[in-house]
Amino acid sequence: MKSSHMVDSEELTQKPAAIVVLDGQSLPVGDVVRLAHGAARPVPGTEAMKRVEESWHAARELAASGRVYGRSTGVGANRSETVPTGAAADHGLRLLRSHAGAVGNPLPAREVRAMLAVRANQLLAGGAGLRPTVVTALCEALESGAYPVVNEYGSVGTGDIAALSQLGLALAGEHPWEGGTPPRAQALDNNDALAMISSNALTLGQSALALDELRRLVAATQVVGALSLLAVDGSYEAYAEPVHAARPHPGSYAVATTMRRLLGAPERPTPPLGRIQDPYGFRCLPQIHGPAQDAADLLERTLAAEINAAAENPLIRADTALNSSPAAYHHGGFYMAQLALALDHFRLAIAQTARLSTSGLSALNEPGFTRLPPFLADGEAASSGVMILEYAAGAALGDLRAFSAPASLGHAVLSRGVEEQASFASLGARQTLRACDAYRHVVGCELVAAVRALRQRDLRIDPGLPVGLAFDLADAALEPDVVDRPLTDDVRVAAALLDQFADL
Repeated sequence: MKSSHMVDSEELTQKPAAIVVLDGQSLPVGDVVRLAHGAARPVPGTEAMKRVEESWHAARELAASGRVYGRSTGVGANRSETVPTGAAADHGLRLLRSHAGAVGNPLPAREVRAMLAVRANQLLAGGAGLRPTVVTALCEALESGAYPVVNEYGSVGTGDIAALSQLGLALAGEHPWEGGTPPRAQALDNNDALAMISSNALTLGQSALALDELRRLVAATQVVGALSLLAVDGSYEAYAEPVHAARPHPGSYAVATTMRRLLGAPERPTPPLGRIQDPYGFRCLPQIHGPAQDAADLLERTLAAEINAAAENPLIRADTALNSSPAAYHHGGFYMAQLALALDHFRLAIAQTARLSTSGLSALNEPGFTRLPPFLADGEAASSGVMILEYAAGAALGDLRAFSAPASLGHAVLSRGVEEQASFASLGARQTLRACDAYRHVVGCELVAAVRALRQRDLRIDPGLPVGLAFDLADAALEPDVVDRPLTDDVRVAAALLDQFADL
């Protein structure tokens, strides 16, 4: 399966036509994803580059005339150690070399490229005091498809210092690049090193990728839920506008509206003949998908704030417009509590929607709802049909449930007790990315069963409706044979179809 988030090196090195202007103030999550996938070319904004230039000159002036953390002093527990003037030129590279100790597997290209995009935009906010040519180099790398080798582990949510040190050494010509043509080497010094690594750009980039994929998968799950509802002659009543106007949570109201649109249902549907109400898997879909939509919106707002933030410590302010002296503010803006909590909230919410998908799958296996053989089997005595899909979906849901454990409960005391808190937003970002594949396979299992049930019942769906378009896509792609056979390929195909369903 090659889903929308999987990009090969050949695609990355093709010159994209679209342009994304990086201005340090208004970069959306969607553009970070496009840059990570090589689907756009970054261009630094003119005014933003002026801010970078002013900030760089201010930082050099401050470091030459006073004590500025990480520039004229050491870092962490070494914050009180003054860097001798004669050693200042080498201090920056020594700092990068000592901190470039990330471990574990090398990260995929798209995750590193997302980091480059976020860091370039943050630098353009004008608070880092980093030389402007570094921004240009990051944009050149994004355009050519080049990315440094970055290892997985090295952050606890108080700055991705190990990963960004590897980037800094790559920019200085001391660390390998992959992909396209690397940018020209940068002569980084003591005024550049901490400014380069004082960021959570990797965590933010990974979070942006995870949010984009999971938001689309949740939307696709609603399409699958609509197919399953039709397969069991479910009621539209649970999506009626008066129900959600009476309890107006924004996400639930929006999901109910979406379900009516997918199904072509009126705002006030007529109660069906037969059973009075459906199982929770259908009746509570807006109440379970709604919180996931709300959580996605919260995470997107949090990411938008951080992607466009000047959060470096110290924050360098030139304030030339105010005719005031430059200043360096030492602070804790690198601490990612908001992001860690938003990621945890989002994963817990999507775990609920995936669990609801397994409820729909169980209903599709039940003759009392479908009026078909148990497990949608072929009619041969004791045939198992799609029975195994419940087990496969349950196994994938188990992984998803494990990934949903709150990362923000983590704790660490580091650097001789000076850094005695950690948000573990970095862990939350990795867990959210890992949740994508498990989620995709849970819903793929439900889709295979829903299409089989619709085929066996020979139900005709209006092709002018979104749910009808979805059925036609799946009907053309999935194997029609219902004899007992391995269903691995069916789920693989169905899981890949979810990317197209999201566009419906």
